[in-house]
Amino acid sequence: MHLLQRDPIDQPPNPNYEKDIAYVTNLNKWVLNSIGIWPAVLNGNYKFLPKIAITASNIVLFFTLIQCVLHITLEQKDPLLRLKFFGLTCFSFISLMKYWALIVRKPMIKLCIEQVQNDWRQIKLERDRELMLAYGKLGRNLSLLSSVFMYSGGIIYHTVMQNTLGSYVDEHNRTIKLLIYPTYNALYDVQRTPVYEIVYVLQCFCGYIFDSTAVGPCGLTALFATHICGQIDIVLSRLDDLAAGELEGKCNSYSELIKIVDHHLEILRFSATVEAVLREVCLLEFVGSTFVVCLLEYYCITDWNENNRISLITYSLLLISTTFNIFLLCYIGDLLIEKSTNMGIHCFMIDWYHLPTRTTRGLILIIAMSSNSARISAGSIIDLSLSAFASVLKTSFAYLNFIRSTVV
Repeated sequence: MHLLQRDPIDQPPNPNYEKDIAYVTNLNKWVLNSIGIWPAVLNGNYKFLPKIAITASNIVLFFTLIQCVLHITLEQKDPLLRLKFFGLTCFSFISLMKYWALIVRKPMIKLCIEQVQNDWRQIKLERDRELMLAYGKLGRNLSLLSSVFMYSGGIIYHTVMQNTLGSYVDEHNRTIKLLIYPTYNALYDVQRTPVYEIVYVLQCFCGYIFDSTAVGPCGLTALFATHICGQIDIVLSRLDDLAAGELEGKCNSYSELIKIVDHHLEILRFSATVEAVLREVCLLEFVGSTFVVCLLEYYCITDWNENNRISLITYSLLLISTTFNIFLLCYIGDLLIEKSTNMGIHCFMIDWYHLPTRTTRGLILIIAMSSNSARISAGSIIDLSLSAFASVLKTSFAYLNFIRSTVV
């Protein structure tokens, strides 16, 4: 899908462009650069850094996922521990799938980011810049919240849980040091030094990739959706100017309406591209969060019954961070639907009766296009909205009841 590009010759560049684009994109750029997804323009030997990051990340993810599967199927006999490791395996598999989806969509992500940069560069009025900055700040704050919750939950899991596991002495009088992710003993002896330390570092790196594959899509969704909302606000302000200018005789209302319709069409094209970029990642996030939230709820209930406070606190924080991350995605999707739907309502609420008949008829086109609102879907199956978030919670509770009745 091709994005409509405006002619930079007709519109002078925004003098605050570099500062503004850095403000709204820096956090996402840092997170996605670390896993090789952000479309950075690098020269010389540095141009291979994204490929190296992608290769290293895939190796570490496979290293953890394969060992989890082998440990569950061949070594672990305790049904409760199997269930706990199964949840970790599901989370690892979903994270790997999301990472691959981001890699496949990287060229389209680059197009969307270039369109965002182009829109910021072409701002003419300070009023338009303030409208975009308001939503840019909202997108930045939403990305920051996702980062804080996901990374803090991951850090606590990889530090507090690791220290809580400690070690024990087996029947052969050997001290067995445990790790947060299971390992397959037939491959290597993890108890030897420095093998244990190396595996622990790799597992911490793996945890960072897991969290980044959750934070990255949420940040991209916040960046693109709030950018669309800012562009819609600009169109709404121009609709207000249209009626006021016609009333005061200061503009050609029909030519201005053509520019407004063109801008609206560009917004719809961009939103369709964003939806195509994020639909697979959002579907995996939607399905994965349903199962992960369900399993984390079960772990919390089990630890509560066993009075295991440290594990209970750790799993509770992971539950809160995972739930809050899917809530942010659904909130962003709901915000986008509401904002784009209001376009038609706003057309009706302006003083359209002061406009010429020809211009008034043109407003009907905007109202008709607004019925097909911009939205972000999970695999074109369900739109991300607050009602979708409620569905995630209800489904996770239903699965929780099934697991409790089955295990007990």
